[in-house]
Amino acid sequence: MTNPNRLSFLFAISLMLPAQLASQTGTPTSFVGSAVCKTCHPAIWARWSKTRMANVLNDPKVKPEVILPDFSRPDPVLTFGIADIAFVYGGKLKQRYFRKSGDDYFPLPATWDVTNQVWRPYAHIQQPTGQECDGCHSVNYDIRTKTVTEWNVGCEKCHGPASEHARRPSRANIVNPVRLDFVRANDVCIQCLSTGDSARNPIEGKNYAWPVGFRPGTVLKDFWKMDDRNALGPDNSYYPDGTGHGNRMQGNDFVTSVMYTRGVTCFSCHDVHGTENNADLLKPVSVLCLECHGPASPNGPHVADIARHTHHQQGSAGGDCVGCHMPKIQQTIADVTVHAHTFRFISPAVAQAAKMPDSCTACHKDKTSQWAADALRTWPEFSPWRMNP
Repeated sequence: MTNPNRLSFLFAISLMLPAQLASQTGTPTSFVGSAVCKTCHPAIWARWSKTRMANVLNDPKVKPEVILPDFSRPDPVLTFGIADIAFVYGGKLKQRYFRKSGDDYFPLPATWDVTNQVWRPYAHIQQPTGQECDGCHSVNYDIRTKTVTEWNVGCEKCHGPASEHARRPSRANIVNPVRLDFVRANDVCIQCLSTGDSARNPIEGKNYAWPVGFRPGTVLKDFWKMDDRNALGPDNSYYPDGTGHGNRMQGNDFVTSVMYTRGVTCFSCHDVHGTENNADLLKPVSVLCLECHGPASPNGPHVADIARHTHHQQGSAGGDCVGCHMPKIQQTIADVTVHAHTFRFISPAVAQAAKMPDSCTACHKDKTSQWAADALRTWPEFSPWRMNP
C-alpha cells in the first residue's frame, strides 16, 4: 500500500522544483522561447508582449521607432551615431545604447535622460554587458558562448525551461511562482531587481553582477550575494537606515520589510504579464494599498478615514500610501528617483540624525527636514516620544 505522506511530499517537490524533478526522471528540460508559449497562452502572451519586460532591449535596425532622442541635433555629450548602436536599452526613465564588438556588447558613452530630455555622460563603458547586464535582459544567457534563447525578459525567465511543458502540458513540469513558498517566489523577481554579485565569482577569472546559474524554483542565495549593508565608503549602496539609495534596489529593500516577512510577494501587487497601470500594478496605487490597509482593516491605519492618517487630501499625491511609505529617494539617473520598497515611513527627525532623505521632503522639495519634523509634532496621533531619533 502506498504511503500517503510520501505521495504528498513528492507532489510538493514536483510543484516547487519541476526542472530538477524532470532531470531526475530522465526527461531533460531545455529553453524553447516565448513564442512557443503563445500557442497555449495567447491572451497572456499578448499582454506580456507589450510590457517593458518584453521590450527592454531592441535592435534599432528592426525597430527604429524605439530611439527616443533626436540624433540629428548636435550635443557635446553625444559622440556616436545611430549606425553605431546594436541595441537600445530602456526608455521609461533613461535610455542607453550598446555597441557590438566581436561577440560582446559594450555601453556607449552617453545616456538619454528621458525625464529631463537631456544627454548625460556615461563613463562605465569598458565592461562588457555580458558580465553586467545580459543575464537579466535575456533568457538563458550562456557565459561561455555568449548566446541566448531570446533577448528580453521572456516567459522562461520566471517559469524556467519549458520544453517538457510544451510537449506535455502539466502543472508538475513547469515553475509557477504563485505555487512556490514566499522566499522562492520572491526570488524569481529579486534575481534581477536587486544589486549585488554572483555568489560564484570569480567564474573562469571573471566577475558577474547577476546570479549566474539561477533558475526559478531554486534558492537564489546559492547563486547571489546582495550588496553588503555594512560596507564602508563609496562601496556602500545603502542609506544609514538600511534603505537602498541606488538604482534597481527593490529586492534589497523588500527583503527587509515587514510585508516580506508576512509572506507578501512581488506579484501580490504587480502583474508582470502587463496591466494598464503604472509599474504593472494590479490596480491603481490609490486603490491597491487600501485593499489590505483600509481604515476598517486590522492591519491599520486605525483611523476613521485615510485623510486623518495622511493629513493630506484624499486623491492628492500626499494622500497616496506610497507618498510616505515608498518615498522616491533612489537615484536612477541625475535627479530622477524611484520608489523605495522597504514600506517604512522615514521620519524627518530620524533622517536628520542619519543625514539621509525623509518621506516628507521627498515630495516637499522646497522644505527642510526640520520643517517636516516640526509639522509632525503637531499631529496628535504621533507620540512625542517617537519624534526624536
